[in-house]
Amino acid sequence: MIQPTETNEASSTTSVPASLVALTSNLIDYAGLFPPAKLDMPTTVSNYSKYLACNESWMLGRLIVPAARLDEFEEYASELLPKSAETEPWRISCLVAPAGVKQLDEHLSRIKVFNDIHADAEAGCALVDVLELRGETPENIETALDKIPDDLFAFFEQPIANDPRGLLAALAGSDAGAKVRTGGLTPDDVPDVNDLARFIAACATANIPFKATAGLHHPLCNLDKAVGTKMYGFLNVFTAACLMHEGKIDEQTLVDLLLDESITAFTYSDDELAWRDHRITTEQITNARNQFAVSFGSCSFDEPREDLRTLKLL
Repeated sequence: MIQPTETNEASSTTSVPASLVALTSNLIDYAGLFPPAKLDMPTTVSNYSKYLACNESWMLGRLIVPAARLDEFEEYASELLPKSAETEPWRISCLVAPAGVKQLDEHLSRIKVFNDIHADAEAGCALVDVLELRGETPENIETALDKIPDDLFAFFEQPIANDPRGLLAALAGSDAGAKVRTGGLTPDDVPDVNDLARFIAACATANIPFKATAGLHHPLCNLDKAVGTKMYGFLNVFTAACLMHEGKIDEQTLVDLLLDESITAFTYSDDELAWRDHRITTEQITNARNQFAVSFGSCSFDEPREDLRTLKLL
């Protein structure tokens, strides 16, 4: 199973309810290199270093870097990486070539070299321990799984407009997960709510962990005027996933939760989280996050935190 990043304890610096801490710890993988932010590498690594030291560092997950840009990452991050073997390395989720594409072999070789170099503290402590790649047929997924080393956890991005269970079956029993695109730059990039609910429910039934990418900058379902459609919120998606994993809701209720735009429907305490009449304990949230609803990629780490402050949740 994928290991979470190590961060500061939220309870030592904030009064955030424990259930919200459990829901949002290590939740946001920083994808500053990608649209719509599309920052350059120097800015991205500088931001990540700054976020690791901020009060809400406990919300921060991995840095997302394409395998093809690892050389550039090393150039600009070398002075920022921790230089002590006693310090937690920067953990990186690496985008690699799709399953079934020959270039995947080259990317896996490059990652091995990178990890070997940065196991030495003098080179700066960093570790690629997660891969993200497209996987659109069971055969390609199975072939890729045979190639990927055991010390790398892979998330296979899958289309969800059709029933995803055939593709998910290729992941069953493996040390790998699924990845779902929850938004983008155009309305067509935003999946239908029934398709997203079906995907989350199918992953829960098959006990396959998942991560999300794109579109989840804001806590709640909202109208994005720039994109021209409603976008999902990260509180909606991950609350729904945790409740589904723990058997607290059915698929139709999951749809309703994904579309809820009212913060008054959500309540947080140290002991539990509630959405309307559906409750889940902090311990159950922690279990669901560790085993199932892993993280989401965002090109902004500031927007999610600013919105939570506006909602008086931070």
